[in-house]
Amino acid sequence: MKLFVIISLFFFTHLSAKINLIKKENSDSNTTLLVIGGIHGNEPGGYFSAAVLATHYKILSKNLWIIPNLNQKSIIANRRGIHGDMNRKFATINENDKDKPTVDAIKKIILEKKVSLVLNLHDGHGFYREKEQSSIFNPNAWGQTCVIDQCSLNKSQPFSNLNDIARNVKENINKQLLQKHHIFNVKNTKTKFKDEQMRLSLTYFAVKNNKPAFAIETSKSLSSISQKVFYQLLAIEEFMKIMHIKYARDFELSEKNVEQIIKNYGTLEINHNILLDLCNIKKSLSFIPLKSKGNDFNCSNPLGAVKKNKYGAYDVFIGNKKITSLRPQYFKMSKNCPRIYKIEADGKLISLPKASNFYISDDFKIIKGKNFRVNVIGYHSKNSKDESAITISLKDLSKRYAVDRANKTYRIEFYSNDGFCSMLMVKFK
Repeated sequence: MKLFVIISLFFFTHLSAKINLIKKENSDSNTTLLVIGGIHGNEPGGYFSAAVLATHYKILSKNLWIIPNLNQKSIIANRRGIHGDMNRKFATINENDKDKPTVDAIKKIILEKKVSLVLNLHDGHGFYREKEQSSIFNPNAWGQTCVIDQCSLNKSQPFSNLNDIARNVKENINKQLLQKHHIFNVKNTKTKFKDEQMRLSLTYFAVKNNKPAFAIETSKSLSSISQKVFYQLLAIEEFMKIMHIKYARDFELSEKNVEQIIKNYGTLEINHNILLDLCNIKKSLSFIPLKSKGNDFNCSNPLGAVKKNKYGAYDVFIGNKKITSLRPQYFKMSKNCPRIYKIEADGKLISLPKASNFYISDDFKIIKGKNFRVNVIGYHSKNSKDESAITISLKDLSKRYAVDRANKTYRIEFYSNDGFCSMLMVKFK
């Protein structure tokens, strides 16, 4: 059977809520795993795992839907919930609750006919043990568990035996532990009869609607986010195997590789004419050419977000981490700009579209063109307002204007008479 793979990234809009729903689909089946990260903003293991799943996994059969950052504002604030606990609003919710549009939207997605099984990703306190051992290892802990609300659903529903599935998952995770005390267990909350709070949760909403649902809780006591993500991905892969979802990842699953991946923050495109590499970027950049309103920010990382702070700068986040702060200089965006810019890079002529990067070893020169002027940020020219047709090397540039912490990347800005055109980045090897 020939498979047609569809990968779509879009915002599912319901009422006033926009949910970042990423679909990786094939034409062979309607079987769909829905993975949700970030319902609690202070549990990064969950939402960084969902982001890695979205960006580094290819689905070869059946379907995977991913919501990496359900509670985006709480993630940025690194708080469980800035409007209260979102995971306690699935039974009833006040009409004026600011979380209501998001809760209503995710309910609608869960109830989609195509959704076969739901995973809600969390970080929980301590390490769950059936018997009391200490303040960290005890029955009240949630960490390192596969959580179910009850043992089974209606048998006509695929994947209805929740207890058997959870035990299968935990047994296979326990064959790949980083340390012995990281052991996983199944935690059955017996929600209907014993846990009033869990009756308000996302997973119980799914279960009540005969949708198989599980929570994966890695421990907040693990030593790093990379360890949490490692175990979350192990668990997700086990669920995909149970559902016969074939997949491929572009890395070997290890704690070290996971750490490298989650530190790759990707890029930020602004107004389709600026492209910033967020890896090793300085903590703040000044005089970024922006519009006075209506700027379009697009992060390649699904956990990326931009928030204007009280001082007028734009803070850039990946998950709960503030990566940089952009201090704007407001310009009109010109419509009279060239599509291609010509540069002499290390003596070779190259042509680049707007918002591009290029690498050099020695020096570069922007070829002079009609209807635009050049400003190389960090280069001081005494006699010219237009810095095209000037050969510039690294020693000619002031390090304080570098974009990156290594002081090897610099901005080249293009302007026309009626405003800002575009920015290129020159990167010295």
